Amino acid sequence: MVTKKIKIQIKSGLEARPVAVLVQVASQYSSKIYVECEDKKVNAKSIMGMMTLGLAAGEEVVVSADGEDETNAMEEIEKYLSAAKA
Repeated sequence: MVTKKIKIQIKSGLEARPVAVLVQVASQYSSKIYVECEDKKVNAKSIMGMMTLGLAAGEEVVVSADGEDETNAMEEIEKYLSAAKA
């Protein structure tokens, strides 16, 4: 299992479209992937779960990935969340 704190750099935060893209990125991997913020922990492959977090730009989340492709999954999720575009 790999775990990492990531600061959200997406200007609009995680609104509907960025959440949908994040779910697509996470869903490419067989690993179990979770995003934590404060006391909430949700499955990164669940669009409804991710929407409940209501994350804004600049917030920090803890992402964890567990499985055979966990390293690649973490790299791609970090790359997406750290991108200033979207």
